[in-house]
Amino acid sequence: MAETASDILIDTLAEWGVEVVFGLPGDGINGIMEALRTRRDRVRFIQARHEEAAAFMATAYAKWTGKLGVCLATTGPGGSHLLTGLYDAKFDRAPVLAITGLPYHDLIQTGTQQDIDHSRLFQDVAAYSTAIYGAQHVRQATTLACRMALAERAVAHIAIPADIQDQALSQDKPSPRHKLDPNIGVARPCVFPERQAIDKAAKILNAGRKVVILAGQGALGAGDELARTAELLGAPIAKALLGKAVLPDTHPHVTGGVGYLGARASQQVMAECDTLLIVGSGFPYVEYYPPPGQARTVQIDIDARRIGLRYAVDAPVAGDARLSLKTLNEKLERKLDRGFLEQTQKWKSEWLEALREGAARPGKPMKPQRVVHELDAAWPTTPSLPSTAATTPVWRRNT
Repeated sequence: MAETASDILIDTLAEWGVEVVFGLPGDGINGIMEALRTRRDRVRFIQARHEEAAAFMATAYAKWTGKLGVCLATTGPGGSHLLTGLYDAKFDRAPVLAITGLPYHDLIQTGTQQDIDHSRLFQDVAAYSTAIYGAQHVRQATTLACRMALAERAVAHIAIPADIQDQALSQDKPSPRHKLDPNIGVARPCVFPERQAIDKAAKILNAGRKVVILAGQGALGAGDELARTAELLGAPIAKALLGKAVLPDTHPHVTGGVGYLGARASQQVMAECDTLLIVGSGFPYVEYYPPPGQARTVQIDIDARRIGLRYAVDAPVAGDARLSLKTLNEKLERKLDRGFLEQTQKWKSEWLEALREGAARPGKPMKPQRVVHELDAAWPTTPSLPSTAATTPVWRRNT
């Protein structure tokens, strides 16, 4: 059977490591659905009840795994329904590829049924959005879309007309310049911070008496370096929601989450600090930051455009979080005064006790806090450990 544009699409996704596609079938994507059916041993299709849910599922998958999330929708409103979920991916910087159908290629923008130009519609939410008008174009465009989504941690989008999906590769004559078979893979940026920026940041942090760290998803993978920074500065660590996995809540420096869904201790340290170190976070709720002008601030972010978006920054550091913290730690002086950290740990203990008391309240129906508290206590937190576990800190053993 001749290899079609849809076959090439799914095969290319598989080469990029895609194992699952979330979506809702429709007549405008029948060719893609057939390619998924015949390749179900390589790429699994999970049907959602609504296209918006499929986009959120792909976004959650990307956030959880760090892999490329993929969602699929049909022509017209099927594709436009993806947008809300895709904006979640855009704002939270999750790598997601959206695939949509288009009307027959010779009826596009003629007012035919469900004639919405998705390639234009998706231009705001997507870092890359294009339509495909021939089987020869599929592999090039799909590779570029996957690479763009992963490299920029962004949304990418490709739209394929219904009839092109079934077009055999042999039916689409390549242009004279169509000779390059695109490489599969992405080179991730490794941005080294400038020495002057690190020096200025260290000077501010060394001078601070009550330093607080706000860690976001940009600090994922830099947990050891962040823990070292906190130990040197005697600093508590508050975590934005997307940075929850940077360090466990059992770490002695971690106060917990920050914001409406956060811990009381996190808000207390924000209210008391004189110096703030933001690492890889664009936490948007400015009311939970220190009052304006209260804290001198250092911000580390791999994207210089995001520095200073939420709070005035005295020392911007554009660079990879792990490399930046590692370099910064060489310049930091260990603070001997641990009074602020000890006060923070007392606040944390009081907050945890308040949670325990809340969970123990009687009532019918049972309080949901009780269920969560009991599950947390019963859930195994210490897996089988190597013989070196005795020398591993308790907080590290509990992750």
